[in-house]
Amino acid sequence: MKAKIISAALVAIGLLALGLCIRSGVKSFSTNSRVVSVRGLSEREVKANKVTWPIVYKILGNDLNTVYNQMESSNSTIVEYLTSNGVAKDEIMIEAPSLTDAQANQYTSDRAAYRYVATVVLTVTSNDVDKVVDLINRQGELLKKGITLAEGGWSYQTIFEYTALNDIKPDMIAEATRNARDAAQKFADDSGSRLGKIKSAQQGQFSIEDRDPYTPSIKNVRVVTYIDYIIED
Repeated sequence: MKAKIISAALVAIGLLALGLCIRSGVKSFSTNSRVVSVRGLSEREVKANKVTWPIVYKILGNDLNTVYNQMESSNSTIVEYLTSNGVAKDEIMIEAPSLTDAQANQYTSDRAAYRYVATVVLTVTSNDVDKVVDLINRQGELLKKGITLAEGGWSYQTIFEYTALNDIKPDMIAEATRNARDAAQKFADDSGSRLGKIKSAQQGQFSIEDRDPYTPSIKNVRVVTYIDYIIED
């Protein structure tokens, strides 16, 4: 009987000790698993380093050969104007013209003033953005040379690009990470805790957008990092 009592007591003591150990382990896990999720932002304003400028004009006429000759003459005039202002020939591309024949349009009975309408596009692609922007601002000079430029609409917009993202990526990622850590450290300080190691981290996509609708040659580059830090007592 005495032996049974001793055995039961030992079992009870063992269960109590096991319970204390489990409780201690759960408490430790719960404490160590506390995390704070923070975001770190990095933004830069950069200048576009590539520009694509479509120059659009139209030729109207009733004789196809005349339209073609006018087009050839206008192309030569525009190319000469561009090259004399510092644009290299390999930066100029003359696209195949788009020709509309009014008499071939079976869906209208209206007689057009001109049978043929040729739309011609010369595209300037350059890394010298300042030079091209200056020419865009002075494109009215082509009027003096007999070239009447047409509105390109959405199909022929001037495009400014920033292609040197890899040059600034490392610094921006480092800045975003520092900003995230600063936010996590502030949280830890305010809660009377200690900032631990990184539990997980995720880098967001880089975005490049126009700074505003009026200066498309200035870009805003942005990246956000998402980091989970362990918070310790």
